[in-house]
Amino acid sequence: MSTTDLKNVLIINGHQYYPFSEGKLNAALIDKVITMLEDKGYNTRVVTMRDGYDVEEQLALHQWADIVFLQTPINWMGVPWSFKKYMDEVYTAGMGGALCVGDGRTEEAPKKNYGMGGTLTNTKYMMSLTFNAPEEAFNDPDEFFDGKSVDDLMFPMHMNFKFFGMKPMETFACFDVMKNSDVENDFKRFEAHINKHF
Repeated sequence: MSTTDLKNVLIINGHQYYPFSEGKLNAALIDKVITMLEDKGYNTRVVTMRDGYDVEEQLALHQWADIVFLQTPINWMGVPWSFKKYMDEVYTAGMGGALCVGDGRTEEAPKKNYGMGGTLTNTKYMMSLTFNAPEEAFNDPDEFFDGKSVDDLMFPMHMNFKFFGMKPMETFACFDVMKNSDVENDFKRFEAHINKHF
């Protein structure tokens, strides 16, 4: 199935408000992706952590979606606590079959197929991330992340989505957004990224 056949996109705004991080960039990127996708004929639904959510409705939206688009800042090497709470509540509730069948193992083979019970095998996901860290901090063995990439850092999130059988699309990232932001260039790169994959 090509991406052009995938028409329903669930957009998740994982931002957590702080006085020093109001979420304007994440909100602007979401506004931009909604406009771009709807102009291309996609159907979009948005959930924002600070607006609250209903667990059953979120499970239904994950089943409805052909693509889950996660827009989130990275706080302390992971997603903000409000989105982690969302995962703990929504994704745990989905283990009864909505998102996966338990952890994939069976009584007959209790040591095999862990994480292989996902029911969203026709669903893709894309992560769009904002970092305080500069791009130069990644992929360089002499810098903080010891040569690791953004996707290396986000390995737990990739595994969360894989747990449901979902397939990755290329990750997008904005860097150094707190001290040396380049929003104009970030938007250009974001538009090119969305046009490349949708």
